Amino acid sequence: MNESSITENITTTDINEVDRTLHRYAYIILKRLFDIIGGIVGLLLLIPVTIILKIAFLISGDTHPLFFSQERIGKNGKTFKLYKYRSMVPNADEILKELLKDPKIKKQYKKNMKLDNDPRITKIGSLIRKLSIDELPQLLNVLKGDMSLIGNRPYLPREKDDMGEYYHNIIKTKPGITGYWQVSGRSNISFNDRCKLESFYSQNRGFRLDIKIFFLTFYVVLFSRGAE
Repeated sequence: MNESSITENITTTDINEVDRTLHRYAYIILKRLFDIIGGIVGLLLLIPVTIILKIAFLISGDTHPLFFSQERIGKNGKTFKLYKYRSMVPNADEILKELLKDPKIKKQYKKNMKLDNDPRITKIGSLIRKLSIDELPQLLNVLKGDMSLIGNRPYLPREKDDMGEYYHNIIKTKPGITGYWQVSGRSNISFNDRCKLESFYSQNRGFRLDIKIFFLTFYVVLFSRGAE
């Protein structure tokens, strides 16, 4: 290979690398800008929703806090406090421990990391889950930078071992309020298949995939596809 060919190959390689780097940084910057704008607008809409939900809780006789916080796994494995509207009874974790003493229930939970006809979910909680309203307070996490509007599910620390080989790919991105799993079947998908989908997202994230997920989210929420 002559000198001019070597120079040409090096130059082409360098240009491609610079182009990929610029594209990656443009994606990160624009995505964060989109998160900030979406988070601010969303929080303004959250005010009337919060008032209505609090009244509904009180009418139903539920005087416990409307908001619920829980530790979740974030980008690079760093944990953070996630905010949600409470859809379960206040002592949900204690009840789960008791339920998992039943081998059949434990087997079901290990497969999907959820329970069919979960007795911990309140009547109002069932409704706000079906409408995907319970996730809205996560807009606070988006503004704080712990989460993004679009990303992988924010997993519980106790789910780390069950994520297996997919864990390291999944934590390459910030968790999202919506994501590839949510628009691909959500509650109808097993835990292992969910991890596969989210590992795929981490490896293929970009403008095109995020835009696709963004618009599919409206369809899924509108028709309550896969929500429980």
